[in-house]
Amino acid sequence: MKKLLFYAFLIAVLSCSDNKDLTSQQNVNLLKDQENFLTYLSKVKLPEKLEIFGEKIPLEIPEVRERAEREFYLNLQQPGQLILYIKRSGKYFPTFEKIIESMSMPKDFKYLSVAESALYMARSPKDAIGLWQFIAPTGKAMGLQIDDYVDERRNLTKSTEAAMKYLKGGFQKHKSWVLAAAGYNMGHENLSDNVDFQNVNSFFDLFLNDETSRYILRIAIIKELMENPQKYGLVLSKEDTYKPDAVKYIEVQGSVPSISDWAKSHGTTYKDVKLLNPWILKRNLPAPNKGGSYQIAVPQ
Repeated sequence: MKKLLFYAFLIAVLSCSDNKDLTSQQNVNLLKDQENFLTYLSKVKLPEKLEIFGEKIPLEIPEVRERAEREFYLNLQQPGQLILYIKRSGKYFPTFEKIIESMSMPKDFKYLSVAESALYMARSPKDAIGLWQFIAPTGKAMGLQIDDYVDERRNLTKSTEAAMKYLKGGFQKHKSWVLAAAGYNMGHENLSDNVDFQNVNSFFDLFLNDETSRYILRIAIIKELMENPQKYGLVLSKEDTYKPDAVKYIEVQGSVPSISDWAKSHGTTYKDVKLLNPWILKRNLPAPNKGGSYQIAVPQ
């Protein structure tokens, strides 16, 4: 099976304006490689069975299959992004899995973060931030500190715990992990309104906005591609993935007037402190809330 990354690269080269500098033979070769990639893409098929959060996706329903195929082929057209998903998973999935298991939730929820943020500390146009893409009101409702100095939506552990708490609340309301995930995308109250109005209790029987209708299928396809990369031509080993940061935590109970001076006093640099603690927004930290403390990561 042809490697997706190789052929996607060739297509990009073929389409760029610099192709006028290529020889005729090179253009012919690139056209052949493009044809091979397109042939591969047209032959690869959606798996006959997909499951997410412990629930079967009813691919026997034509419009559900069509939605799944949309996510399947669009993701396959972005092999570079898929490689980054897999590489970044090595850095973040161990923490996700530990927290998800401790809360007795389906392990597939780690893929929800991939769909939300591509495992990147992203900021959306709607000001949703972090690996789990919380907007500020929801993050605060889940117990995250969000102010001018600290944004725990950027804290790996605390944001993951908050996301699972929000999802668990959705499950208690809807009695379905798939509906809980849909509620994560559109809000549990909005989802409840649709469930009540349409008088159905399955995500796949609901008529929802385009984004949420795609959301669950996108997560399921991401799971399929990340769990079976070689099946789709992506050859990566565990050694190719990024590793979790090797850190130790220093408890700080007072203010930190200068993060730079504090870092130096602990044998590290301002850069390392900022990279390891993206939740720290400024060059200083005020005293934590009464009775609280900061856990600041530094290189181990």
